[in-house]
Amino acid sequence: MVAPAALDFQGSSVDLARALIGAVLLVDGVGGRIVETEAYDAEDPASHSHRGPDARNASMFGPPGHAYVYRSYGIHWCLNLVCREAGHGAGVLIRALEPTEGLDRMRTRRGPVVDLLLCAGPGRVGQALGITPAHDGLPLDRAPFELRPAALRADVVVGPRIGISKAQEMPWRFGLRGSRFVSRRFP
Repeated sequence: MVAPAALDFQGSSVDLARALIGAVLLVDGVGGRIVETEAYDAEDPASHSHRGPDARNASMFGPPGHAYVYRSYGIHWCLNLVCREAGHGAGVLIRALEPTEGLDRMRTRRGPVVDLLLCAGPGRVGQALGITPAHDGLPLDRAPFELRPAALRADVVVGPRIGISKAQEMPWRFGLRGSRFVSRRFP
């Protein structure tokens, strides 16, 4: 196994989405290993940034290495990691984690579900990590966030994105091969 390069928030969302697989993400000491991501970019019609900045998506156009938090279906808070240069509008959605830290807090936040489903899906990730609008725009390199690159290069699988109607065929969903914690199996 080879050690991966450090995470590059200046690069493309596709490259970052792939590189994040196997990294550790904690929010206030709660989280785990990233096992599934999706990339989004301003040129992508499925991206919140496609039509330009507005009050809702302003953080996605902010400096790289910050959080972009949005509400999905009026219910779930979802976490994205902003990349590329400020003003561009690119990020990576955290779709699933293998929970390893703060499981008791995750169980309290998520209710009576099996551990396999604590962080399997972006809404579940947000709930388990306690993501709120207060996290929007915060830098990822200081509290409450802790983000550590993968210790070893992960075996990554690629597939189409989930839950979108525009550009869903784009192979911008990445996962850890063989992980039981992904939100959906890869084709």
